[in-house]
Amino acid sequence: MNLLTASKITKAHTDKVLLDQVDFSIDDKEKIGVIGINGTGKSSLLKLLAGKDQVDEGELILGNHVVINYLPQNPEFPKGITIYDYVADNNAAGGGTWEVEGESKRILNILGFDKYDIPVDILSGGQKKKVALAAALLKPCDILILDEPTNHLNNTMVLWLENYLKARRGALVMVTHDRYFLDRVCNKIVEIDRGKLYSYQTNFEGFLELKAQREDMELATYKKNKNILRTELEWIRRGAQARSTKQKARIERFEALKDIKAPEKAESVELSSVSSRLGKKTVELSGICKGYEDRTLIRDFSYIFLRNDRIGIVGENGCGKSTLMKIIVGELEPDAGYVEVGPTVRIGYFSQENEKLDDTMRVIDYIKETAEFVRTDEGLVSASKMLERFLFDSTLQYSKIEKLSGGEKRRLYLLKILMEAPNVLILDEPTNDLDIQTLGILEEYLEHFDGIVITVSHDRYFLDKIVDRIFAFESGVLKQYEGGYSDYLEKAGNPYEEITVKKSSKEAATAYKERPREKKLKFTYAEQKEYETIEEDIEKLEERVSELEQEILKAATDFVKLNELSKEKEETESKLEEKMERYVYLMELAERIEASGGKI
Repeated sequence: MNLLTASKITKAHTDKVLLDQVDFSIDDKEKIGVIGINGTGKSSLLKLLAGKDQVDEGELILGNHVVINYLPQNPEFPKGITIYDYVADNNAAGGGTWEVEGESKRILNILGFDKYDIPVDILSGGQKKKVALAAALLKPCDILILDEPTNHLNNTMVLWLENYLKARRGALVMVTHDRYFLDRVCNKIVEIDRGKLYSYQTNFEGFLELKAQREDMELATYKKNKNILRTELEWIRRGAQARSTKQKARIERFEALKDIKAPEKAESVELSSVSSRLGKKTVELSGICKGYEDRTLIRDFSYIFLRNDRIGIVGENGCGKSTLMKIIVGELEPDAGYVEVGPTVRIGYFSQENEKLDDTMRVIDYIKETAEFVRTDEGLVSASKMLERFLFDSTLQYSKIEKLSGGEKRRLYLLKILMEAPNVLILDEPTNDLDIQTLGILEEYLEHFDGIVITVSHDRYFLDKIVDRIFAFESGVLKQYEGGYSDYLEKAGNPYEEITVKKSSKEAATAYKERPREKKLKFTYAEQKEYETIEEDIEKLEERVSELEQEILKAATDFVKLNELSKEKEETESKLEEKMERYVYLMELAERIEASGGKI
């Protein structure tokens, strides 16, 4: 059933046309993801659909008795209201008092609130967004409109929200840059591109295929028309003696074809590798501890970052991820332990908050403060050229920063960090407010980045593609997992979904198994003892697995014994996998110490 129809709507912001005579509709069973480069009008479209803004031209037709609920990027709240009262008051029509109270507290608890009488006024921006999300999810409506619902949620919360929205009845329209989220929740993708809307009745993976087909067809049509135009041009140049109706129509066709433009290639960010040489000594953390009042965030964390390490940091909100980033870059001092930074290390820190941008500055002047030129794989590239590669055309370059959208400011800030030519990139929630096109090219850049990447992110796709080691905060202790986020989730367990392991730790360790064992001195005492015995421990566990397999075959008819043996085999295999992961780490660390000139 059709709930809402937009017919020939146009919307402009200052001198930029965001939507140009576009049509759009929402059916009751559609879950729609709206995507496009930052600044193209995604949030503007949601505001129009929610009735929070008016179209310049065209009309929006809402079905009878259709109720819309809207979550903006920056929600506003009544003064002095508590988080529970805000959520419950917005859902008073959703059922009985007990039902509203129970659901309100349940959702708030899932989103990280264990106290319900906290005034909204004292919350951070991210916490306020979560309170507004709780209210939006529980309020009964026919069309739920969400603008960036996954921002400020940790990975576990995102997985919960994903499953909640998949199971929810009713129409959904949302803007999000989380590609796994789009792929698993949506059955329709709407792309905004240069003022036009393109709809695809599929999830995100299907959208990528269908978009490529559409662009190929547009190019083929353009080439066909160019061939026709060439023929018509030859006829025009020969001249026509008689001016019949047929000849007049042919001339008109020529005039129409002459104005056809080539299909524009979708804009994308182009990044050349910008970095400086990294010496043998990188960044070493030793015995780092940090806490506030009576709460310990980081307990005795040590790690030597290896050249070209790709590290992801995950954990609940407030667990200490950003605190660890700030300790590494020197913005915070640890309570105990120390950080050693090599003399050639140049850190580029992309913070979660962004630096304070001067809105009165021109875009190009902001970048030129860092560098007029930067050396890339292609040679020297000017600040203006780098801005073009970041989708800031000549008009935007000489505009004031205040005219940029939130996502465009985030992209500008990222460019400034990269213009500093770092060899250690520390990225705190880099995916927030970056559009999908920018994320794709950033990922490609990081894959070829000649240096260390350390990132905190709730974007599962980003972590899977970029990192090869995860450190997860677990009660103040950072536990190490090999692989990307899906590998971590498989090993750590998650109540909301099953993830298939892409590559086992045992397979990852195979290459190291045949290397000659090397003794070294710069281990801690415990690491030295572990290093000396780990191969023997692995061999014993492998032998025990083989023994258990034989015993299981012999106990085929003894179901009690069979169950005991199967359970022991499962536990032994789990221990073996953990040993393999530890083996990989110790061998890499040994290699690093030897390369840095450590004595053997």
